[in-house]
Amino acid sequence: MEKTPEKYMVVCNPYITQMDKFASSLIHLSDTFLKISKTGGGVGEEEVKDIYEKVRLEVCDKCEKRQICDEENGIYIHQMVYEIMSVVEDYGIELSTEMKRKLQKRCIQAPRFLREVLEGFQAAKQELIWNNRMMENREGCAVQLNTFAGMISHATRELGASIFSDEHLEKRIRVHFRKMGIRLLSVVFLVAKSGKYEIHVTVKAGKGSCIATGDMVKCLAKCVGRKMELLDAQLPVIGSEYHTFVCIEGPDFYTLQGVAKIGKGCDKISGDNFSMLKLPGGKEGVILSDGMGAGLRASKESQIVVEMLEELLDAGFPKETALQMLNMALVMGREEIYFSTVDMTVFDLYQGSCEMLKAGASATYIKRGEEIERIVSSSLPLGVISALEPESVIRKLEHGDFIVMITDGVLDALPVGRQDELLSLIIKGTTLTNPKEIAHHILEQVLECSGESPLDDMTVLVVGIWKI
Repeated sequence: MEKTPEKYMVVCNPYITQMDKFASSLIHLSDTFLKISKTGGGVGEEEVKDIYEKVRLEVCDKCEKRQICDEENGIYIHQMVYEIMSVVEDYGIELSTEMKRKLQKRCIQAPRFLREVLEGFQAAKQELIWNNRMMENREGCAVQLNTFAGMISHATRELGASIFSDEHLEKRIRVHFRKMGIRLLSVVFLVAKSGKYEIHVTVKAGKGSCIATGDMVKCLAKCVGRKMELLDAQLPVIGSEYHTFVCIEGPDFYTLQGVAKIGKGCDKISGDNFSMLKLPGGKEGVILSDGMGAGLRASKESQIVVEMLEELLDAGFPKETALQMLNMALVMGREEIYFSTVDMTVFDLYQGSCEMLKAGASATYIKRGEEIERIVSSSLPLGVISALEPESVIRKLEHGDFIVMITDGVLDALPVGRQDELLSLIIKGTTLTNPKEIAHHILEQVLECSGESPLDDMTVLVVGIWKI
């Protein structure tokens, strides 16, 4: 990382201290959730006692031989409740002939006794299921709170370490802006780990002035001696009211993307969804999700995953945190399992590298000339279990490299046993340099190899990276 010059003074922001306190409160709340006593894995002593008392009230107290049982068979009846529930737990409600004979020998109201025990046992089991579900949801909330607290703490420390002040540079910007007819209200300097600058300027045009935002950015770049550009789409003209513009140091690389897809049986609705988005810090993200099954239901599931990831990443959540939070949201409170795979690649346009995160996703291929590298994962999709462990792989990229991301339907369309080999040959064999053309070429070749209508949704997403 490029060191901040000594003349720059790091700014100690009181708001960051307050956010740290906020994160500590969330961690404390998370610990409180986790300390709440957990429900056991089976029917315990208290539940058995309640069932026995209910049976006595409904059956034994109304039996003509109650006094005899109390005097002679009381302990055996209590044991019988245990034995019946043990057999039911292992073999179901169809008790063995031996158990039924044993019960009839000790109780003249055996059928009714058995029915009351089974009803009590089923009620206890149902209550246990709900208690365990509440416990899982409580633990899920605790994990979410703890994750959120960690993200806040990390973000505030990153922000605190990146903010600095430079009176000399601020004065230079103010003078040059004044010459252009721009009034500067405030300026905030930040430097990322990569050493790249991010500058926030709050400005307005002088009376009677009309200044293009692009001219202001060029002036700013000249003052700091770095290549600067606006972050995303902002106002094209500086108006008469103060407005804050965010300028970042320009990246060293750029990407182009292309996609080709087809639904199961050539259906117009596909269970695959994708997104390409710009992220803070000179990064770009590509998300590809395959919903369980095919058709409208699968499309809605994968669309939810893609849209939520877009929002979380755009808000600044770390990649792993975003995946874990989304997974927990999908797992909690759902009776049925509907899972979606996630294949996410985040490009660092400053460093010329990429990080690939997979949750149940198919292989990703990196094409460098005629060389092919295959990245695989054994992690589970989102929505299956609460403890998600997405796998991450980082690769340094070179000018002209291509990343090829696919859904399972692409590989499944190729002959079993030769799927990876054939797809690698198809990717390696193309001399095209346009990502969209490459994606369509790969999909067409796979469909030609299969020789039949698609048996699953198929998507090919290609990203090329070049040095500026």
